[in-house]
Amino acid sequence: MKKVTGVNHITLAVKDLDRSILFYRDVLGLDLRKVWPGGAYLEAGSFWICLSPDPAARDIPHPDYTHIAFSVEEDDFLPFCQQLKEFGVEIWKENRSEGASFYFLDPDHHKMELHVGDLQSRLRGWKVNLNVDQRSF
Repeated sequence: MKKVTGVNHITLAVKDLDRSILFYRDVLGLDLRKVWPGGAYLEAGSFWICLSPDPAARDIPHPDYTHIAFSVEEDDFLPFCQQLKEFGVEIWKENRSEGASFYFLDPDHHKMELHVGDLQSRLRGWKVNLNVDQRSF
């Protein structure tokens, strides 16, 4: 059986390409790799984002829980949250999950999260907090 080997990239529709580049490069710290009139590529580790200008980009957050979570080191978490607050991000959710998380909106109302931890720490927290085993479903 064939299977997907990982996440390649995410493309986000944006109203103002320059504003979004500023946010993702200067506030979140992604590396800007390429800009052209129809978009931009930014990278964080092996993960990359395409910003694509689109007049239909959202004006309000989507009502569901879908979001993008970015990894951040534990020592950087609180200063990073402060940096985002100083930039004026809107918070869309309070953290109630395992690990330190900060939920915020980007300039185009895409739901984002800064998170300390990985899948293994999430599974350990799930087992401890819910007192269940880690069976595969």
